[in-house]
Amino acid sequence: MKKFTRPILTVGLGLILALSSAALTYSTQPAGQGNLTAAGFFLQPTTTPQPAGVSEIGSTDGIVIMGAIIAMIVIIPILLRRKQWIQST
Repeated sequence: MKKFTRPILTVGLGLILALSSAALTYSTQPAGQGNLTAAGFFLQPTTTPQPAGVSEIGSTDGIVIMGAIIAMIVIIPILLRRKQWIQST
């Protein structure tokens, strides 16, 4: 039974993290904003200002590369020392 405790905890924590992340990012339209025709009389149209700085497509490439490098910095030492950790237990 001890063999399965660690993988079960890892998978369980992963599922909890994935489900809570999905729950936090899911959003719906509030129920009160469906019909605004009655308030149309009181609304005054305004002009939308132009955005100051427009970002370019692909500007997050550096962020993705840095994320991959950080993941490698964490994962590679774990994979290299895994056998030592297993033998010491």
